[in-house]
Amino acid sequence: MIHPHTELRYISKTIGYGVVATAFIPKGTITWVLDKLDREFSPAEIAAMDKTYRDILDTYSYRNNKGNFILCWDNARFVNHSFKPSCFTTAYEFEIAIRDIHPGEQLTDDYGYLNVSEPFKADDEGTRRKTVYPDDLLTFGKAWDKKVLENFKKINKVEQPLGHMLDKGTWKTIEDVIGKKKEMKSLLTCYYKDKKQRS
Repeated sequence: MIHPHTELRYISKTIGYGVVATAFIPKGTITWVLDKLDREFSPAEIAAMDKTYRDILDTYSYRNNKGNFILCWDNARFVNHSFKPSCFTTAYEFEIAIRDIHPGEQLTDDYGYLNVSEPFKADDEGTRRKTVYPDDLLTFGKAWDKKVLENFKKINKVEQPLGHMLDKGTWKTIEDVIGKKKEMKSLLTCYYKDKKQRS
């Protein structure tokens, strides 16, 4: 489920639609949670589908660490890629804002941690990275962990409209990580190596 203070807006001809903040969202805010309405499909299920459905899943789903494809039921499926994302995934099936997001700004992810099947060139944002690769998580995982942890510590200091979507066990883990009783699980645990990818 995407953060309630967002809406779908047309961004540009090249990008299409995106998810935009309608109110201030401070860093450390949970911006998305995997919920019970999101659908999970195995590669075998997708292979048995008509091309129309396969194309939709190819465009709007991401791959989890089991190699299954997750299709979000709401506007979360329209969150665009950025090499300078405003949000980041965690290893706990939710995402957080890693910087303040102002009204009118897009909520964006780095698709490098979404287990893409094929490399793709993204819009030039003036960053050194120009292409998203299937193994970006292995390359940048440790650096990304630091970004996430820095903002993970703010989770209990800001309002969380999606907080009720997390179970008690996840909240206990968040508190233990913030209190330094437990290490935050690395994003590397989200990685899936497709056997079809080149080594």
